[in-house]
Amino acid sequence: MAVGARADAALLGFARALRAAGVDASAERVHAFLRAVDELRTGMRADVYWAGRLTLCGGRDDLERYERVFAAYFGGAPPAGRTVTVPPPPRLRLAAREGPVPRTAARDEDHQAPPTAALASSAEVLRHRDVAELDSAERAQLRRLLAAFALRGEVRRTARRRPARRGEVDPHRTVRELLRRGGEPARLLRHGRADRPRRVVLLVDVSGSMAPYADALLRFAHAAALVRFAPAAGRGGRTEVFTIGTRLTRVTVELSHRDPDLAMAALAAAVPDWRGGTRLGELLREFLDRWGQRGMARGAVVVVLSDGWERGDPELLGAQMRRLHRLAHRVIWANPRKARPGYAPLAAGMAAALPSVDAFVEGHSLAALERLAAVVRGVESAPVEGADRA
Repeated sequence: MAVGARADAALLGFARALRAAGVDASAERVHAFLRAVDELRTGMRADVYWAGRLTLCGGRDDLERYERVFAAYFGGAPPAGRTVTVPPPPRLRLAAREGPVPRTAARDEDHQAPPTAALASSAEVLRHRDVAELDSAERAQLRRLLAAFALRGEVRRTARRRPARRGEVDPHRTVRELLRRGGEPARLLRHGRADRPRRVVLLVDVSGSMAPYADALLRFAHAAALVRFAPAAGRGGRTEVFTIGTRLTRVTVELSHRDPDLAMAALAAAVPDWRGGTRLGELLREFLDRWGQRGMARGAVVVVLSDGWERGDPELLGAQMRRLHRLAHRVIWANPRKARPGYAPLAAGMAAALPSVDAFVEGHSLAALERLAAVVRGVESAPVEGADRA
């Protein structure tokens, strides 16, 4: 029973990783996935792969994300290449289960691959480990999982309209359709308001106190920045990334490389203040004066990834945070130190910023970053506890 519960927990972790990558793995699909795996062989990668591919993916766009997350979560390449489009018939597999399966009929990959439950359990444990405590092999696996992230802002209703099955009648398109039919009766064409994700702005602290977490947070930002260049992102859905330390550096273009390692190399050459001090108040004022006030922060979801250590004037930081809060749709602060036992926001900078923060979350692990992505999308809420918002 303990083994089955551990396997289910690992498979649920895989579903959460898919959601973080942008796959719409709803509760109904996850339930169907667990039932399919239960009917097949939980310990075999091929069975888990096809069960998830057939139940968790809702469209063609999900397939690439699914294969990347599967390879990162379970290790190795997917059991079937992308050229395989038709899975083996489920009835044949289930009929074969009625009798003993000859060892010669099993696929080579099933013999060579370790049990899927063990691989997934290690990945599930990794999701909750503090990034600062990982070894080199675990960091490599973490980087593969972070590369599959997709960060989109909370959806907003725009003034633009698009064709829809329900909604108000679109008079222009309806009249054009009537003219095209020569005045013959035609179906009424309708339109509705278009939805668009809000802009996301990431401010990543690269000071000395954030050194153990900087690489993971910047790779998280890289995955988020790629959404900017996706056709489905739209004009309002782009993501902007800045680093903050002793200087403010806009690194959105450097993070536009598809290859994460090339993006990190370009970012390292562009950022001059690695592992320096922290001047949050001054740099936040510079961001607002140069970009935020002109429109980048207006109606956006602004995420600050920092431990809140401030070498400058905390009152200046508090004033600039209030200014940011008036411009942005929501302000989210992710602090890797928040997960430590007995943590309290006693640092002068963190205490000054909290009254202007809408959500205060952790940022120390993969699971924490997954929750951060859900908060940015508006799927989850993370109220600020103990902050005086008067």
